[in-house]
Amino acid sequence: MHKIEAINQTKEFLQSKISGAKPTLGLILGSGLGELANEIQNAIVIPYSDIPNFASSEAVGHANELVIGDLNEKTVIAMKGRFHYYEGYSLDQVTFPVRVMKALGVEKLIITNSCGAVNESFEPGDLMLITDHLNLVSTNPLIGKNDDDLGPRFIDLSTVYNKDMRNLARDVANGQELTLREGVYTWWSGPAYETPAEIRMIRTLGGDAVGMSTVPEAIVATHAGIKVLGISCLTNMAAGILDQPLTHEEVIITAGNVRSKFISLVKGIIDSID
Repeated sequence: MHKIEAINQTKEFLQSKISGAKPTLGLILGSGLGELANEIQNAIVIPYSDIPNFASSEAVGHANELVIGDLNEKTVIAMKGRFHYYEGYSLDQVTFPVRVMKALGVEKLIITNSCGAVNESFEPGDLMLITDHLNLVSTNPLIGKNDDDLGPRFIDLSTVYNKDMRNLARDVANGQELTLREGVYTWWSGPAYETPAEIRMIRTLGGDAVGMSTVPEAIVATHAGIKVLGISCLTNMAAGILDQPLTHEEVIITAGNVRSKFISLVKGIIDSID
């Protein structure tokens, strides 16, 4: 099936489930961060398995549900879990939900993730505003024939993480007396965690955090003309910084521990978005 045909098929399926206003704000909720979707009122919850052309994630901490409803008087569409390149999905599959969000009318997208801290001044449990990214996976979701109906052949990524939305996030964090770190997110394919040597390389290149998602969705959202805000939950120090092994269990536990301040920050941002 042609990409636009698949997008339209999925859009029409979801529109048949939506009774109220169309969503203009999208949320992608990373590992252990899906509890925010439970705050959505008048929620329509649709398992990914019921949605045409959607994949599903086998990663722990991803519920595989799409939630559409009202949050702080905004109509939102939230991915409670995402798909990952390391699971064997193509980048078209990984980013397909972003295309569908655009087709439904989404204008702004908040992308979240749980990831490792590379900057040694950061600590597990910190939240980080993404100011830029490093793509170290040596691929790009826009490779292949471009469809001009979806976006231009070449795009400028100098402001992929929207400046105005970043300023708004800073203001909300300050108002909540929340320490919000800022830094460069590095995309690593996974599923293996990085080696200490690779972490030293990432730090040398200017990365402050490293994770296995977010960058493909941010690139495709920018291609589609959606404004992007990125927020990372720093769940652990990256390899070689502390003398301890890395586990996904630690990621889920730490994300759970910071759930309340994460939810408070994102809800405050949503409340302030025009």
